[in-house]
Amino acid sequence: MSSWGWTTHGDGRTVAPGEVVAPDERLAWGRTIGIGMQHVVAMFGATFLVPLLTGFSPQTTLFFSALGTAVFLLLTRNKLPSYLGSSFAFIAPVGAATAAGGQSVAVGGILVTGLALVLVGVVAHVAGTRWIDALMPPVVTGTIVALIGFNLAPAAWGSCQDGGSCSGFRAAPVTATVTLLSIILATVLFRGILGRLSILVGVLAGYAVALVRHEVDLDPVRDAAWIGLPPFVTPTFDVAVLGLFLPVVLVLVAENVGHVKSVAAMTNRDLDPYVGRALMADGLATTLAGTGGGSGTTTYAENIGVMAASRVYSTAAYWVAAATALVLSLSPKFGALVATIPAGVLGGAATVLYGMIGLLGARIWVQHRVDFSAPVNLMPAAVALIIGIANFVWTAGDLRFEGIALGTAAAIGLYHLMRLVARWRGTSQEPATPASVPGGDEITH
Repeated sequence: MSSWGWTTHGDGRTVAPGEVVAPDERLAWGRTIGIGMQHVVAMFGATFLVPLLTGFSPQTTLFFSALGTAVFLLLTRNKLPSYLGSSFAFIAPVGAATAAGGQSVAVGGILVTGLALVLVGVVAHVAGTRWIDALMPPVVTGTIVALIGFNLAPAAWGSCQDGGSCSGFRAAPVTATVTLLSIILATVLFRGILGRLSILVGVLAGYAVALVRHEVDLDPVRDAAWIGLPPFVTPTFDVAVLGLFLPVVLVLVAENVGHVKSVAAMTNRDLDPYVGRALMADGLATTLAGTGGGSGTTTYAENIGVMAASRVYSTAAYWVAAATALVLSLSPKFGALVATIPAGVLGGAATVLYGMIGLLGARIWVQHRVDFSAPVNLMPAAVALIIGIANFVWTAGDLRFEGIALGTAAAIGLYHLMRLVARWRGTSQEPATPASVPGGDEITH
């Protein structure tokens, strides 16, 4: 064991067929650095889309993403490889909170979400995770994920102001269409890493079209400094909007539990003891982001894909990724360049991404063979989806709950209520299979 905490795998250059580089191993540093930088590229497209869609600073988001990844690696004792990028589950509540009270209020909501996730992580570390499985069986988790994606559908189409400026797909339909088709085609045209980076490929193609169509303003890039700290936002707290963020906690729980299970399966190691630590770590990373204006964080399926393709699960590569992201985040010029991605490109990307989030909820149902012939599964999902998609609103004093929060409450509450009554009356039609939380790092991406 080296002083850095990793042993060299084999000759440090190759990975034999059937073998993997374990989290506590590494290849030669040159190869490790290369793989670490590849992880930064893998998370790039999706991580930056969240701040761009919510009006946050990409530079600030990248800064806290890098720090959050380091926190995650430290808290999980270098045993669990993960990069923490922006979570798409925050888009809707951040948008609503920003509209209600400004960006500082949205940042406050992110901070509170992080603290709540830390609390869940502490409970999971002490008491285990069976209660999570019981609270959120696949029918509930799939419903929550689906309604989050479909609730965002109007934002993908966008809106127009009285002055004529538009957002989303409506801002530049031609550019948006090119972006959308490029993302779709990249997934089937390219093999390996390029196929996994279809979002980034599509955004770059759309950006090129936007440049030709004079839809990009590069003046902020020319004016920005090469080196400097990102802009920070001080959080403020508004009880009225905190209810918008509560469902995000449940999604982050599912994502992190799923990430741990995925890595455990691919490395053939028992990582269950680290579930609580993973939840606490992501909670701390999200809390940290909430202190200064970064997007809330989560584990990333794109990085799981890089590990699966390279068979390198070394946490050393993730330390490299965190360091690389930190260096990039200290360049205002880089942040300004990312911020020039125009609305049409974002609208095209959002069209496919929001739909994918919704259908990933359905995939959870399929993977776990949820039986919708049983009313206890069918009705909670049906009611919750309509509440989420139509964006029902309920106010209670200063508190305001919208479609995602109300739909989440309906999914959990109705499922357990119907299950309890059905068992009491002897009308239960549930199959005798154990509940489990699905793999979740792919939920947001």
